[in-house]
Amino acid sequence: MNKTGWLNFFSILLVGWLAIQFTHMSEMNAWAGSPPSPKSTKAVGDAERGKAVFNGKGVCHYCHGIDGNKDQRPQLTPDTAALIAQLNPQPVDLRNPKVQYLTSDKQRARAIREGHLGTGMFPDTRMTTQELTDTLAYLALLRRESLSKGK
Repeated sequence: MNKTGWLNFFSILLVGWLAIQFTHMSEMNAWAGSPPSPKSTKAVGDAERGKAVFNGKGVCHYCHGIDGNKDQRPQLTPDTAALIAQLNPQPVDLRNPKVQYLTSDKQRARAIREGHLGTGMFPDTRMTTQELTDTLAYLALLRRESLSKGK
């Protein structure tokens, strides 16, 4: 066999070998099943952790009350209590969805992060993104509980 004949022979062998490898890999992939779909990149909130942030680091409970109960405020210094009493408008009742005018988590997150113009709500930049997500999950739980009680 001349040089060209050997090249053709090895080319055919190489193509055949690649075809077998490709078929084998395809069968392995089919056997393994379809690849998993990508996970959502949206962070998931944990309402229990959000409750701890709401009633702790986030100091939301100063104005909105412990667990969102406006009538159950924590023990505050007299000057802080006086400032909260002077807020106009007063902090919204987080347990009454009918009086809340922020209707999306995006709006709520912005109000928490940047403050809420026209109210006494100041920005909270100390919360981590996960803590904010957890707090939003807790606020959603408060709204659901209120709706189930018919408030």
